[in-house]
Amino acid sequence: MASVLASKMGLNSLRRKQAKTFSVTVVTMDADLEFSCELKWKGKDLFELVCRTLGLRETWFFGLRYDVKDTVAWLKMDKKVLDHDMPKEEPIVFHFLAKFYPENVEDELVQDITQHLFFLQVKTSILEEEIYCPPEASVLLASYAIHAKYGDYDPNVHKPGFLSQEELLPKRVINLYQMTAEMWEERITVCYAEHRGRTRDEAEMEYLKIAQDLEMYGVNYFSIRNKKGTSLLLGVDALGLHIYDPSNKLTPKISFPWNEIRNISYSDKEFAIKPLDKRADVFKFNSSKLRVNKLILQLCIGNHDLFMRRRRVDSLEVQQMKMQAREEKARKQMERRRLEREKQLREEAERARDDLERRLIQLQDEAHMANEALLRSEETADLLAEKAQIAEEEAKLLAQKAAEAEQEMRRIKVTAIRTEEEKRLMEQKMLEAEMLALKMAEESERRANEADQLKQDLQEARESERKAKSKLLEITSKSPYSPVPLSANALPPDGPNFNFSMENLSFDFKDTDMKRLSMEIEKEKVEYMEKSKHLQEQLNELKTEIESLKLKERETPLDILHNENTEKGTSKNSNCSSVLYFEQS
Repeated sequence: MASVLASKMGLNSLRRKQAKTFSVTVVTMDADLEFSCELKWKGKDLFELVCRTLGLRETWFFGLRYDVKDTVAWLKMDKKVLDHDMPKEEPIVFHFLAKFYPENVEDELVQDITQHLFFLQVKTSILEEEIYCPPEASVLLASYAIHAKYGDYDPNVHKPGFLSQEELLPKRVINLYQMTAEMWEERITVCYAEHRGRTRDEAEMEYLKIAQDLEMYGVNYFSIRNKKGTSLLLGVDALGLHIYDPSNKLTPKISFPWNEIRNISYSDKEFAIKPLDKRADVFKFNSSKLRVNKLILQLCIGNHDLFMRRRRVDSLEVQQMKMQAREEKARKQMERRRLEREKQLREEAERARDDLERRLIQLQDEAHMANEALLRSEETADLLAEKAQIAEEEAKLLAQKAAEAEQEMRRIKVTAIRTEEEKRLMEQKMLEAEMLALKMAEESERRANEADQLKQDLQEARESERKAKSKLLEITSKSPYSPVPLSANALPPDGPNFNFSMENLSFDFKDTDMKRLSMEIEKEKVEYMEKSKHLQEQLNELKTEIESLKLKERETPLDILHNENTEKGTSKNSNCSSVLYFEQS
């Protein structure tokens, strides 16, 4: 077996000598990158190539990590890549990760790509439970992660179930409560809807600002023993060194802030931490593995260097990066305002169009009703005309009958009746004829009046018909759409060009400037306190909402420790305030 392995290694070495290159795969949080490297390349050459490929300038936070045996190691910048003790099978795999964490993400992370890589790495660490996160904070962080992915919440697009395929919460949090996936999605969506108006970069920054206050954020843990052989955990982070009980990774037993450490010495397998206070005991510890000791030493040196660097004036490179970041942020804000203005104008145009369409429908309905009224008036006029004609014919017929009755009366008067009886009968008939003639005359007059009334009604009906036609013409002559005047000033002008000349910049700090600066710092401090208060209220509200559904028997030791710290008011930052003393038992 050894001979076969040796032959394979010899074959790989021969191939590299022939090709004079070797292949490397670099796994980032976003994608896998493949490179062909020269045999003489040092770690610095490969690292700089990766950073250039990513467009990354804040290189001091990152490194190339590789797996070796049962631990991990970081590629050394001044050592040849192939001289490292790692598997040489091609392609050689490295992980591009954050090696050091900032103290304050908002102040130190300048580039968007730096912020994005930190966001992806921290989110993965929280979901994989490498960093403990309380349930209420997990929900809030998930809402910011969703906002960074999907943008502003839109109820028409982000309907129930749109998060069903997303990994949003640590499995520990899901198992701790009697809540369905739909219930979790509902609570996350409520928080997500409140973030409206933020960009992706702003959502990622809010995520990191919350995550950096978690107790295990940015801490590298190592198993160590003190000089009496007691098993402990060493935590190395941006603030200093911390000593933990193996069963409690949240609350250190003792902390050594970097500014209170006089010296860290390392010999063979033993470390010695010497505090500035000479009265304090020197804390000594060791690790069982030489490789782990080297890793601890690298992290101590790197974190301490960054700690000191933060307390010095920014280099010209950092100042330039921050200036470019401010210009880019201002440009994005102007572009965002322009897009919002365009969106507002588009929405107003759509509303105007909808109003015109509704007005058109209303006019069409009115025209339809006017047509129906016109048809009814025409039918009424025809009916009245017919009735008037019938009344006129009846009046003529009655007048004719009245004339005939009068002629009969004259004939009866002319006729001589010789006898008294005939005379009486004649007088009686004559009287009846007069009564009938009178009755016929009254009826004729009534019919004539009715005919006049019908003629008047006919005239009014025709007048109504004429008015209905004129109204219909008036309605149909109106245009359903009215042109919307467009002004050249409707859209905001393009953003101004930012031209800065370093030669023209001068600074003259006077008393008034210092007062103004102090007032601005005080104002920022008040705003920060208000934001922190709002965030704490939001987390408390989320905790109250889901507390009744918690399954106490499923709490992990870290959950219990976090609850105890919360009740005591112990925070991450309070653990690093000063050096503590304890007996190394």
